[in-house]
Amino acid sequence: MSLELSIPVESGAVSALLDTADDPTALLVVAHGSGAGKDHPFMAGYAQAVAALGISVLRFNFPYMDAGKKFPDKAPTAVSVWNHVRDWAAENLAGDLPIFAAGKSFGGRMASVAVSVGMDTAGLVFLGYPLHAPKKEEKLRDEHLYPLQVPMLFLEGTRDPFANPQIMADVASRLNNRTELVWFEGGDHSFKVARSGRTPEQDGSGLAQATARFISACLSLP
Repeated sequence: MSLELSIPVESGAVSALLDTADDPTALLVVAHGSGAGKDHPFMAGYAQAVAALGISVLRFNFPYMDAGKKFPDKAPTAVSVWNHVRDWAAENLAGDLPIFAAGKSFGGRMASVAVSVGMDTAGLVFLGYPLHAPKKEEKLRDEHLYPLQVPMLFLEGTRDPFANPQIMADVASRLNNRTELVWFEGGDHSFKVARSGRTPEQDGSGLAQATARFISACLSLP
């Protein structure tokens, strides 16, 4: 059963859910995408599957989602929230555990922006990085990624309109040498595969093994 939490941020507080692993090796903090919050079945499936593999997971909402608003918070607000949640997790949950940051689409991009301006993390996990808007491949959201020196894992669907496979592979090849790109054949931006019959929970849980392998590899780095 996920534990409901309230985390103080600059604007008040945001809601969160904690899935605690048995004898965890790390804590993964996860932010949602622009259109659905921490309670979405995809997010639940992912968090619970990662926790079952020995990594505790804290997933949180951005303020706009808790307020029932349609449009995401601006980047400065989202980055501030990321910093507050990460620091709160370090003080109240992690203990000696390393903290990793992850996010679905918008949430992952905002995590990387936060890291680019100083947020501490043992590694970044992107659940469908929104490299560009659909059919707008000339406007890439990549510049802030190149200076990052933390390990990065990009989990991407081959049919994702937000990440042209050729361009995504090129960008990843120019990032630091601790960057990994894993493709999910036929997956769209939500990792849904046409006619797969999978539920959103199963789509989310399908990303857990790659996440756990990445975190394990990061923990073994000198």
